[in-house]
Amino acid sequence: MIDDEPAFELSFHCGTCPLLFRRLDTAKEKLSLESVQERLRGPLADPDDGGVIDAFGVLLPEGEYLPLLLTLEPRLTIPGKAGDYFSDEQVTTWGIDQFWGLPQYPATPYYRTFETAVDADAHLYEFVVPMVPPTWNERGRVEEYIALMEQGTVPTAVAISTLDVCQPAIDLGDDYFAHWGLTHFLLDGHHKLEAAATAGRPVRLLSLLALGESLAEAEDQARLPSLRAQPRSARATAT
Repeated sequence: MIDDEPAFELSFHCGTCPLLFRRLDTAKEKLSLESVQERLRGPLADPDDGGVIDAFGVLLPEGEYLPLLLTLEPRLTIPGKAGDYFSDEQVTTWGIDQFWGLPQYPATPYYRTFETAVDADAHLYEFVVPMVPPTWNERGRVEEYIALMEQGTVPTAVAISTLDVCQPAIDLGDDYFAHWGLTHFLLDGHHKLEAAATAGRPVRLLSLLALGESLAEAEDQARLPSLRAQPRSARATAT
């Protein structure tokens, strides 16, 4: 929700439906704060370095949040094209939507950043979702961040995040396992993410994980820091 208007449709609360983040018509603005722009131009050393959490906290609904400071190597992904989670990994477990005869559709480009095994029966997938599409970004600012990154600067973006653990009630797919979806909705950093994806450079992300809004148990949420510290690895499937 942004200003009491729904911005994204998220995963259904049953936990057996496919993971989802679908952009709605009302998602058409960013939430950058001028007061912290200079501090976010470089890397944060600590989640609350420079009072960034306090600054963004006034924008968020009251609740419990777990701050995570992550380093990302984003890859821009277009729905329906190569690398799309919804057309690939999700279909192997849930198949295509039985009504539409198509995969789930997020209605937005997004960034894939990381994945790793939770265990033999579960896999973590991480996504960064812009509030507006990259085509809305100012070209000059993207180029400015590309130049900074090529000089070694690692700027910081900020996001509100959810962790959804989803698994079908019945095994009907080719690879039956639990999908852990760590989804970061960008509050600040749209130009930085596009620049990092374009230049093949890392970017820092301050994630504010909304514990009460995630479809995950407390013990699953507590595992995130250690899982996120593991080496990146793709899902190992039987041949």
